[in-house]
Amino acid sequence: MIFGTHLLLYSVDPEADRAFFRDVLGFAHVDACGGWLIFALPPAEIGIHPAEKNVTETHAGHDLATGTLYLLCSPLKDTLDNLAAKGVDHTEPMEAEWGVATSIQLPGGARLGLYEPRHPLAVRTTAVSF
Repeated sequence: MIFGTHLLLYSVDPEADRAFFRDVLGFAHVDACGGWLIFALPPAEIGIHPAEKNVTETHAGHDLATGTLYLLCSPLKDTLDNLAAKGVDHTEPMEAEWGVATSIQLPGGARLGLYEPRHPLAVRTTAVSF
């Protein structure tokens, strides 16, 4: 029985990015061993997008599909205001038929997508407030 999803996020500074998820985003977590934090995520959905080729990353000896991470929020403006109060910058929001999207930078340098969806949701939201 499949009972959940475990997302891998790669980082050149995992300690700083873990602290960001813990302290800035306020995600609940467990210490899996010696400071290796694993975070609970809000409910998730998956969209399968067309691509020119499969995008994979080798992990544990398997070429596994990789993807792009967006955190869903509503309303986007309030979420960005809350993040700004914690010192988090974002890119200029862009309107699309599926929603309004921006990105935020992690301390390790990678960016996370953040968007307010305008499409029907497959997931029923249980908000993580911060």
